[in-house]
Parts: sequence; structure tokens; C-alpha cells
Amino acid sequence: MKQIKAEWILCPICGNKTRTMIREDTELRNFPLYCPKCNKETIINVQDMKITLAVSK
Repeated sequence: MKQIKAEWILCPICGNKTRTMIREDTELRNFPLYCPKCNKETIINVQDMKITLAVSK
């Protein structure tokens, strides 16, 4: 049985761990990520375990 890699998403603002976990097969688009440490919400995209900030139009 193959292990699926998973890790916590880090806040792009303060760098602390959030309450959201992603797996290697997770894809998110325009996901509102909330950080309990800095109390800010950031819109992110996730693909292939790479987290990028979403560009607002």
C-alpha cells in the first residue's frame, strides 16, 4: 500500500501552521485560507503541493 504524502499549509503572511492540511493529490483554486495566529484570510491556489497566492481580477 502506497503512503500518500500530506502536510499542513503554512500561512503566507506570518509563516505559522494553519488548521488546513493538503495531500499530494489536492488541488484548490481560490481557496480562502484563514490563519488563527494572525487572524487574516488569504486567497490561495494549490496544485502539486505548491501553494501560490491567487491574483484578484
